[in-house]
Amino acid sequence: MKISRKMTSRRGPKFVFAILAALLIPSLLAQNVVDSRKAATAKTQQVSPKPQSKPAAPANAVKPAATGAAKPSSNSTGQQQKPADIKPIVPSANRYEPGKVFLEYADRLYMDQAVSKDYQVLAGNVRFRKGGMLMYCDSAYFYEQSNSLDAFGNIRMVQGDTLSASAHLLFYDGNMELARLRRNVVLRNRDVTLRTDSLNYDLQANLGYFDHRGTIDDKQNTLTSVYGQYSPSTKEAEFRDHVVLTNNKDGYKMYTNTLQYNTDTHIAHIVDETTIVGDSATIYTTRGDYNTDHDSGWLYNRSLVKTRRGNTLTGDTLFYDRNGGEGEAFGEIIMTDSAKCVTLEGDYGYYNEAADSAFVTGRCRVMEYSKADTLFAHGDTIRAYSFPDSSRVIIAYPHVRFWRVDMQGLCDSMSFTERDSMLMMYRHPIIWNEGRQVNGNLIAVHFNDSTADWARLPETGMMVEHIEAEFYDQLYGKEMFARFDGKKITTLDVNGNVQAIMLPQENDSTYNKLVNAESSFLHVDFVSNNEIERLKMWPEVTGVVYPLFMVKKGDIYLPQFKWYDAVRPKDKNDIYPTDEVDRILAEPDPSQRRTVNR
Repeated sequence: MKISRKMTSRRGPKFVFAILAALLIPSLLAQNVVDSRKAATAKTQQVSPKPQSKPAAPANAVKPAATGAAKPSSNSTGQQQKPADIKPIVPSANRYEPGKVFLEYADRLYMDQAVSKDYQVLAGNVRFRKGGMLMYCDSAYFYEQSNSLDAFGNIRMVQGDTLSASAHLLFYDGNMELARLRRNVVLRNRDVTLRTDSLNYDLQANLGYFDHRGTIDDKQNTLTSVYGQYSPSTKEAEFRDHVVLTNNKDGYKMYTNTLQYNTDTHIAHIVDETTIVGDSATIYTTRGDYNTDHDSGWLYNRSLVKTRRGNTLTGDTLFYDRNGGEGEAFGEIIMTDSAKCVTLEGDYGYYNEAADSAFVTGRCRVMEYSKADTLFAHGDTIRAYSFPDSSRVIIAYPHVRFWRVDMQGLCDSMSFTERDSMLMMYRHPIIWNEGRQVNGNLIAVHFNDSTADWARLPETGMMVEHIEAEFYDQLYGKEMFARFDGKKITTLDVNGNVQAIMLPQENDSTYNKLVNAESSFLHVDFVSNNEIERLKMWPEVTGVVYPLFMVKKGDIYLPQFKWYDAVRPKDKNDIYPTDEVDRILAEPDPSQRRTVNR
């Protein structure tokens, strides 16, 4: 008589067990008689049913009472032979044979030959072994020949004390050594937990992967994606499609479509367009390595960091430390302060968010764009930092040159302090405004709403304006003070040892005489077109007036006269050092020379 799965599933286990008992009890009684005869004489030929499987399993493998039914047969005495027991193949020599699956225990084991002779049906506390891995389930179909099985209910796979998996269904292919776990799948490897509804696990490669969304949590981070794979042996994981990494401590998130991650080092290897969003900054990158333990990383391929204050840092290569609030940039770097309307460019840059400070070196350029006319300035090194009251300071040195539509300049070093709106130019400072050139030992310019309203040269000053051909208006004194209205100069005061060479313009707009004069003080008023409206010198004036046709070459220039138009920046890109600029800045500092002479 055959017991089919259909009948078993329809009537229930109690009905099946009743039929099995009715069939097996007579056979068992007959077998007891045979066993008595064998005990009485050792010469008696043993008569036993031919086993359907290999040598019997250990006693703890399968309970004898749970064996399945087989077709009856007759022995030589005419007695009905015991039905063949179905027993699992468990070699007694080595149960750790590589690639082999062994049944270690089940409450019940039977086979429905009418349905299939390829698998055995196991039920109740089923336990399999494959090498060092144990697998538990409620019931299973076991394909002995192919080393495969289908397991159902409360699936648990355990390897030592480090790796385990649970699911509702398991389909294991022994030829491919591939386990397919389905429904409420949880894979645990020490601190790492992988959750998904469908997981394929390659036992030979020791690699699990899912393609219908999953989550990996290693306590430091939680990662979700549509596709993911994880290797417990190497701790390497890869995620694709709608990848989100969430830092469990600080809460920042990483968004990308492809991400490689190590659950041991907690380093995310970025290989695709990625956005990292935190409470202090947002990072945009396409390649890099980010250490989620230290909240820092090396980023490549023109990455961008944007802080909560609106400041940005861009470069071919970036290092960013979120905890320290520090960033470094290498290669054509760009740093912007949107609140202050300032951008820094250079070959290398450093930014400290906590101190609100930064500096760049190399081929540097700073751009100040608070007004329509942007100021472009260069210095081999440019620094920016803030005072406790949040006022800003920018320092550039050496080889400083700057350009704006209405003003250009040159000096060895320069600083701008936002607190008092002062621009200070040191060592050979020169400023050009339209046709005028101003130079001295030190130049201080005061700004009002990003527009110069006055300038002072406290340690000697020289103003030169080109008139025509080789003639220039020239003023020299120990101190100069000029006021501006917008982009136009309105007044000029020169104090101490005033010297002047001027070409007064006639009523017909021609020049026919040259004035060379000296006094203690000078005051000039200008009209809107920067022409001199009135000039006053006092208390005593000495000098001479020459008709132009009588002027000698040595009379048309003051001793301090120098015209630096060759090094005047022509546009925003003409602000970098040249040999001529280096030559001028290499000259001795006039203020230092004067101190020595004293």
